[in-house]
Amino acid sequence: MHYSHISLYPFGYQLPPRVITSDDIEKQLASVYQRLKLPQGRLELMSGIKERRFWDKATLPSEGAAMAGKKALKAAETDPDEIDCLIFTSVSRDMMEPATASFVHRYLDLPDHCLIFDISNACLGFLNGMIALANMIELGQVKKGLIVAGETAEELVETTLDYLVKDSSLTRKTIKSSFASLTIGSGAVAMVMGDKRIHDTGHHLLGGVCRANTSKNNLCQGGKDGVQGTLMATDSEELLKQGIATAALTWNDFKKEMGKDAECVDHFFCHQVGKAHAQLLFDSLNLDPEKNFETLPFLGNVGSVSAPITMAIGVEQKAILPGQKAALLGIGSGINCLMLGIQW
Repeated sequence: MHYSHISLYPFGYQLPPRVITSDDIEKQLASVYQRLKLPQGRLELMSGIKERRFWDKATLPSEGAAMAGKKALKAAETDPDEIDCLIFTSVSRDMMEPATASFVHRYLDLPDHCLIFDISNACLGFLNGMIALANMIELGQVKKGLIVAGETAEELVETTLDYLVKDSSLTRKTIKSSFASLTIGSGAVAMVMGDKRIHDTGHHLLGGVCRANTSKNNLCQGGKDGVQGTLMATDSEELLKQGIATAALTWNDFKKEMGKDAECVDHFFCHQVGKAHAQLLFDSLNLDPEKNFETLPFLGNVGSVSAPITMAIGVEQKAILPGQKAALLGIGSGINCLMLGIQW
């Protein structure tokens, strides 16, 4: 897919107030570690995650998303009345019905004519939202829209810790499927996109590719079997292997689709799972790891927020400069993979 008329405005993002270290989490697992003779520091050593952020108790996904959305509107110098479309893109949702976008719409006082809906696709939701909004802008259906995501990891981590402490039948082998859930963090991000025929920001969405490998959709699953609270089971080793293989095919598609734009990518902003994942990804794709901007050590895996908030912080820290090219890469359970090309 290629785009000719998409202007990107500066990101807005919101970091939750509570910093939770991997050591803090392991202290709650002291009895489990002692029983299974697991070494302290294992979580940070395996994941590369020193800390992650959590919201204050009872903060809803829509509230974090609205905070980021408000910042994005301000950064874009855009009045709420100018927004024709709002897309909420997180794994986390306020409730089953109505769409979480409806709460964000109310918080931001967006106009009644604004099209609102949710997109959920594991960790790729925000990137899918960018494609959906870009398509409507290219067709002339929307002049300016807003994409938001607000992930809330607290329940998943708390439920996982409770399960690990209470289930005395767990072994060193069976406990492994729960460790990925302890790498999750919270956060929110948003971006305004518009028609560059009306206003050219100088930042453009160039195009992208997507690929699905759904024969492996059993490797990371959550929220099934009527379990009280939220639990996920992840085969981290196989998910790593299959995710990287799917990403390699996606990168080849991206090079064919984007041509010269793929040859001169200055910076990569990726969905972040763990230290080993990033290393293997860049080794397998034969890419320069120095071009990879990371927030993993202090944000953890923030689901659909990971790739866009990493780019937002990269822009803020001047890791990417105006005129340079970037690639946003997402790999999500399913397995789905998506790569977008951006000229900043």
